[in-house]
Amino acid sequence: MDVSYLSLKNKVALVTGGSRGIGKAIALAFADAGADIVVSSRKLPALEEVAGEITAMGRRALPVAANGRHPEDLRQLIETVKEEFGRLDILVNNAATNPVMAPMIEIEETAFDVIMNTNLKGYFLLAQMAANLMIEQGKGGSILNISSLNGFTPDKGLGVYSISKAAINMLTRALALELGEYDIRVNGLAPGVIKTRFSQARWDNEEFSAQDMARTPLQRFAEPEEVARMALSMVSETASYITGQILLIDGGRSI
Repeated sequence: MDVSYLSLKNKVALVTGGSRGIGKAIALAFADAGADIVVSSRKLPALEEVAGEITAMGRRALPVAANGRHPEDLRQLIETVKEEFGRLDILVNNAATNPVMAPMIEIEETAFDVIMNTNLKGYFLLAQMAANLMIEQGKGGSILNISSLNGFTPDKGLGVYSISKAAINMLTRALALELGEYDIRVNGLAPGVIKTRFSQARWDNEEFSAQDMARTPLQRFAEPEEVARMALSMVSETASYITGQILLIDGGRSI
């Protein structure tokens, strides 16, 4: 079987939220497929560890600390990518937050703003900046937004988070519509519960876990690497005629 369509040789990829969990798994999968990687999140030490793993694989790696809620950080991130690599072929918008689990009638405005500014505004601004760089290069590109099952089906206590992820789904489709003429594909992945620290409060809780398993045909939670493999497929030539799609990775829970 020819797997050359999965190759990312000579590509440069930027992965936000790349210090752990899904973002780290995606960064490592892309490096294994031949890409040079820029990993970004708020804290540099953890990023440097990931960068070390990538360089040990024989690829270039650049860790850059940036806060997705700060537009100036995002502008500097794109400028750094351009200065260090001269190009950007792939953006994975993955950095996300959910600082509070509570009924929507109890959510404070400050928490709402933190969630929306990180999960939606940050995605929009970075996609906008990356797309302009890709257009300037004139060689197309791929943007992958990490959404969530909650963007389709809300859970109690995760209402604002769910709203932000539903908005990411529409952001993905709207960008795909406008960027297609530049040969820039925009897609999304919508994971269910993945065994990461971000979602540990859910998969490591006996009551919540039992509820999830009762609704999940595959009867297990996914590992970050399972999302990473699909991410690789979506940004590679394997998916060269796919854009504007949000693929659920939820073990069938959404059925």
